[in-house]
Amino acid sequence: MTRNPRETMNYKRRVLLLISCVLYFMLLEYHFRDEVEELRLSDWFNPRKRPDVVTTTDWLAPVIWEGTFNRQVLEEYYGRQNLTIGLAVLATGRIADQYLELFIQSASKHFMTGYRVIFYIMVDAFYRLPNLEPGPLQTVQVLNIRGHDADDFHLMRMKNLAVHIVGHIQDEVDFLFSMMANRVFQNDFGVETLGTSVAQLHAWWYFKNTENLPYERRPGSAACIPLGQGDFYYDGTVIGGTPLEILNFIKEYLDGIMRDKENGLNSTYERHLNKYFFIHKPTKLLSPEYSWDTVLWPPAQVWLVKAARCLERAF
Repeated sequence: MTRNPRETMNYKRRVLLLISCVLYFMLLEYHFRDEVEELRLSDWFNPRKRPDVVTTTDWLAPVIWEGTFNRQVLEEYYGRQNLTIGLAVLATGRIADQYLELFIQSASKHFMTGYRVIFYIMVDAFYRLPNLEPGPLQTVQVLNIRGHDADDFHLMRMKNLAVHIVGHIQDEVDFLFSMMANRVFQNDFGVETLGTSVAQLHAWWYFKNTENLPYERRPGSAACIPLGQGDFYYDGTVIGGTPLEILNFIKEYLDGIMRDKENGLNSTYERHLNKYFFIHKPTKLLSPEYSWDTVLWPPAQVWLVKAARCLERAF
């Protein structure tokens, strides 16, 4: 049966109207779903439970200590997000030989259990790889590092991480952590640590007088924090956040390194990281419980060590 032009026009109008209604209700559903799923800080974080420590910064970012968060609420929220979390580690030379196997074994047991995790292992020689047995929902990607900045381990680490973030990591994970391999996970390192920009408080310096924090103070350095300024001192062995936020940090770090070289200066990676977080405040801070140093005896404020560094501070 052939429709006349008028019927055809009316049919097309009805189809367009139907499509418009469907799109409208889809957008409406998406809008209200976002409102329902929005997780407020007060839903899962209770700073009053830890009056013995700093739990909120001056810029209102949470400081995650054991006892401050409700893991059940977080699991219910993030369990609906279909997340993939990345954990990148650069393991070269003796670091790979001594620590990589234990790092991966302990991370498989305690890092983001119940979520999809991709371990990005950057190595200089594939023969250094130990026997890797990832757990359920976990995969391993072995990445060959490019170039050898043997005199600056962190420079090599960050250059290679930036290449892989741009090349593929940004499309594979929702959140990313970069860590040194000389650590052992001892308890759950879970979704309470996720955020746009995550900084790790330094176990050595958290309980020290802030006047003595080892910031870069030379005015000519790109890492300089002027005397009398500064808030926390951050651990350079851990950084987390979205892949693009970590990439932003790496870009500023590499730019700072180049400016320092032009001025005949050479500051440390950790001081550049502290300058970055001094300017670009992190949205979440991890207490020293998440990167404790085995050389130190845990004080009463440290209720539960989540991960511990295996060596004395060397960076």
